[in-house]
Amino acid sequence: MATEGAKRQPKYQRIADALRDAVQAGRYGPGDRLPGENDLMAEHDVARMTARQALGVLQNEGIAESRKGAGVFVRSFRPLRRQGIERLTRSQWGEGRSIWEADTEDRTLVVDKVRVTEEPVPDRIAGVLGIEPGGAVCVRRRRFVLDGKPILLATSYLPASLVAGSAITREDTGPGGTYGRLAELGAGPVRFREEIRSRMPSKAETAELELSAGTPVMLICRTAFADGGRPVEVNEMTLDSASYILEYDFDA
Repeated sequence: MATEGAKRQPKYQRIADALRDAVQAGRYGPGDRLPGENDLMAEHDVARMTARQALGVLQNEGIAESRKGAGVFVRSFRPLRRQGIERLTRSQWGEGRSIWEADTEDRTLVVDKVRVTEEPVPDRIAGVLGIEPGGAVCVRRRRFVLDGKPILLATSYLPASLVAGSAITREDTGPGGTYGRLAELGAGPVRFREEIRSRMPSKAETAELELSAGTPVMLICRTAFADGGRPVEVNEMTLDSASYILEYDFDA
């Protein structure tokens, strides 16, 4: 039955499966060029569109990337393992470390395009933070680049009345980041909630994250709560799905 099922697969999918198996077996390593459209057409006796679709499958899965004028190559970027629980523990940011240190190990992380503004609260954020419509929020926008590859866009919203005059309103928030500064204000997070979904990126997100065609993004919306259940931050994150493994390790 499995063989008959495989035969019913579209030709491009069977070619993509064979290429994926070859990559996983090590016949093509990181940075290696995969067979081109002409190669696949000759080897599998298929039309150019079929060969192109097969290579497109691997690109959409994040296994391969297209380089203009050079071909399709096995992606050399190693996905980031995002430790969803460990990274947010008080022992991480409470001791002056960035929550990113739990994820990046010895890899090079750069935060760029940082913008900090005060703006009217968006309607979708007002209800979560308990701010009256039209009230002010501190908005922190930034992009995270790992090993030279943009992987994440993040926008945080915090009550302006809470963070006024603190380092949170500056580009560099200092050791321990935003959560360290909230703790100094007596509003350190004691609980987090994350909601995760996925969709195709906007044109702007594709450009900012330098995404290959067809690559979806993951959306994580994290709300931080201080004592008494008071919400103190909403962080909306857009992740390159091919650059991440989401890991949640917790006791039963």
